[in-house]
Amino acid sequence: MTTTTSSSSPLLIRPSLEGDIAAIQQIYEHAVLHGTGTFETDVPDRAEMGRRRTEVLSRSLPYLIAERDGQVLGFAYANYFRPRLAYRYFVEDSIYLSPQAQGQGVGRLLLAELIARCEAAGARQMVAVIGDSQNLGSIGVHRSHGFEDIGVMKSAGWKFGKWLDVVLMQRQLGQGDTSSPTGATPAATAATATASPAAPSAPAETPAA
Repeated sequence: MTTTTSSSSPLLIRPSLEGDIAAIQQIYEHAVLHGTGTFETDVPDRAEMGRRRTEVLSRSLPYLIAERDGQVLGFAYANYFRPRLAYRYFVEDSIYLSPQAQGQGVGRLLLAELIARCEAAGARQMVAVIGDSQNLGSIGVHRSHGFEDIGVMKSAGWKFGKWLDVVLMQRQLGQGDTSSPTGATPAATAATATASPAAPSAPAETPAA
């Protein structure tokens, strides 16, 4: 995807490559050391950032790069909100920009492409877990793409000598919860189950969520 922002040079949004790891790690290092968007306090090395990228790609989810004139300006990806299998249609987005890319619409374009690719991958809901309730840029970008506020976790993190909230925002992807992942609506699935009940079996323990 090639588009333009406030800069005259075209901006390329593309899938990340192995060769982008150094730039990705550098951008994230700045976010860890100077920002409140992530609550991570120890900077991951390139190997760890590569491992995280591999995990995302192994789940057929997007890991994107914003590039202008050969320079990586930001990255974005989606991953399962939680590792348990039932969460596989519920993804969390992450977007990080280099300092020079702030305020140029790069994050908005990355999020738009991320949403489109997650919908194509079959995800049904996307959540933004935004560090710091004063992170107005990220909150605004998500609202511009249809995310709604669903809650605030008060004083969830301690970083840079102060308590920080976490803002939760969510939007539907594709058909959302109007149909099951196979395409049948929940009502139709329930009707089928009622019409053709499975043979009874001995009760089993149900693990906690």
